[in-house]
Amino acid sequence: MPATLAGRSIIVTGAGRGIGAALARGLAAEGAHLLAADRDEAGARAVADGINADGGRAVPFAVDVVQRDQVRAMVAAAVSAFGRLDVIFNNAGIAQARPFLSITEEDWRQVTDVNALGCLIGMQEAARQMIAQGGGGKIVNTASIAGRRGSPNLAHYSASKFAVVSLTQSGAGALGRHGITVNAICPGIIATDMWTDIEQGHRETGLTSRDNEAFETAAARIALGRTATPQDLVGMACFLASSGSDYVNGQSLVVDGGLVMM
Repeated sequence: MPATLAGRSIIVTGAGRGIGAALARGLAAEGAHLLAADRDEAGARAVADGINADGGRAVPFAVDVVQRDQVRAMVAAAVSAFGRLDVIFNNAGIAQARPFLSITEEDWRQVTDVNALGCLIGMQEAARQMIAQGGGGKIVNTASIAGRRGSPNLAHYSASKFAVVSLTQSGAGALGRHGITVNAICPGIIATDMWTDIEQGHRETGLTSRDNEAFETAAARIALGRTATPQDLVGMACFLASSGSDYVNGQSLVVDGGLVMM
């Protein structure tokens, strides 16, 4: 079982829905104090309100992770609310399916700005706070199995998640001397709004011919015989946020039911 997270100050970006919402709720259930951050302020507030209603402690925050001033304000808000910052989950991200030859410069910038640049900014601003306050800290990034194996129909998304894996390794090397660990979670196939976006992209560009075809094709290869739910990632998240993972650093840990085995 993971060590208790009681009183730990944690930021989760992309907390308004999907994986981020499940992580925020799961971490709060272990006693963490949560800053639920999302570009969708209403979504972040709904998650924070739910945590508080269940007896936890959470505050919402509206943030665009590509805007450094907003990320810096987000970190400051967590410190103001909870006294310090112990853990950040750089989870915010977007997905887009396109045939390889159809990816445009606009597509590339849109996806990589949020997924890779947003991750870098979140890592930097959290690390600056952790170094200033002392006592180390934990940075956890959401990568993907797409960051471990390229996909012809998700090339720019895969590239952005490969970048997250690389940033995780680079950050671990740079920040370890400050007592800060940096790791990543690589989710597999999960029925969230992001997969709805991927499925829509497949249909609109002619990559598939019926609803849920891409999802079902990918899901059929999972060794455990089922797709994941966001809740399936909570155990790993709690472990990486806890003292039980203090000697785990620079790792990108796959949670996919046995789809990508490497």
